[in-house]
Amino acid sequence: MHEVSIALNIIKIAGEELEKANGKGIEKIHLSVGKLSGVVIESLRFALDVSKKDGPLFNSEINIDEVPAKMKCQSCGHEFKADDFYITCPKCNEYKLEVLTGKELIIKSLTIY
Repeated sequence: MHEVSIALNIIKIAGEELEKANGKGIEKIHLSVGKLSGVVIESLRFALDVSKKDGPLFNSEINIDEVPAKMKCQSCGHEFKADDFYITCPKCNEYKLEVLTGKELIIKSLTIY
């Protein structure tokens, strides 16, 4: 379950940012997770909840947004939403696709007090 190692890295980064800001704690953390990132949001949320008990995210509100996947066909230029990598362009049926969004895992914000 790679969500646990991701959660531990998020907690580590949050702790580093808390230290840089000389804060006492983190009130909120806001994450963006791409639909094609391979991260199961429910598993990540569970891993963060379990892992945060003794760290900088103790008692923090955790918000996670799923970023929809958007692809662009390299043959015809058509842009469209996608549910997975293994599709063809709905306009020209080609396989040459570029992922524009949906692979990211970003800490969008931390509210430090």
